[in-house]
Amino acid sequence: MAEQDRDESLWRQERQEVQKNATEIFRLFEEHNPAPSTELVYNNDFTLLIAVILSAQATDASVNKVMTEIMERVDSPQKIIELTQDGFATFIRTLNIYKNKAKYIYELSTMLIEQYEAKVPLILQELIKLPGVGRKTANVVLNVLTGGNGIAVDTHVLRVSRRLGIASENTPEKVEQELYCVVPKQFWEKTNHWLVLHGRYTCKAKKPMCSDCFLRAYCQFFKRQP
Repeated sequence: MAEQDRDESLWRQERQEVQKNATEIFRLFEEHNPAPSTELVYNNDFTLLIAVILSAQATDASVNKVMTEIMERVDSPQKIIELTQDGFATFIRTLNIYKNKAKYIYELSTMLIEQYEAKVPLILQELIKLPGVGRKTANVVLNVLTGGNGIAVDTHVLRVSRRLGIASENTPEKVEQELYCVVPKQFWEKTNHWLVLHGRYTCKAKKPMCSDCFLRAYCQFFKRQP
C-alpha cells in the first residue's frame, strides 16, 4: 500500500510539472501569435468542411489550389449532387486518395440534404455521423466556425506535443485526452492552430529548427539533443 501511495504521489508530481510547463508553453504561443487561424481557404461552412476532409494526406497549399474552383462552382451540397461523384472527383484528382475523398464528400452531401436541410451541423456528435468525418475533422470545423474548444490531433499536433513533453501517448485519441488534462482551458480554442503551425514551420518532422524555436527552454526533445 505504501508503495502504491509513493507511485501515486510521483505520478501527481510529474503531472503537475507537465501542467506547469504546458502553461508556460501556451503563454509563449499566445505571446508570439495571439490570433492563429487555419490556412485553408473557404467561403462558407460547407466548403470549410470539404477543405478539411481534402487536407487528409495533403498539404494545405495543394488543397487550396483545388478549393478555388470548388468555391466558385460547387459550394453547396446540392451542386455536388448535380455534378455527380465522378464529376467532383475531377476537381480534386491532384490530391492523394481523391477517389475516396470524392465518395465521402458526395455521400455527406446527400446526407446533409436529406437530414440537415443542406446545412453543416455544428455539433460534434452530429458531424461525426457524416461520411469521412472523424473527431479530428469535426473538431477543426467546430474550432474554426464556432470558436469551439475542441483540440484536433493531426500528425503535426501529435509530433509537436510529444516532443514538447506535454503528451506521451501514441494515438490521436489518447493525445487529445492528455492535452485536455494539461493545457489550461483558456488556451484550448487556439491549441490546435498553434501546434499545427509550429509543426509546419518550425518543429518539422525531419529537420526541426530548434535553434529558432522560442519554446526550446521547455522542449524535452531539445533537451535530449547532444
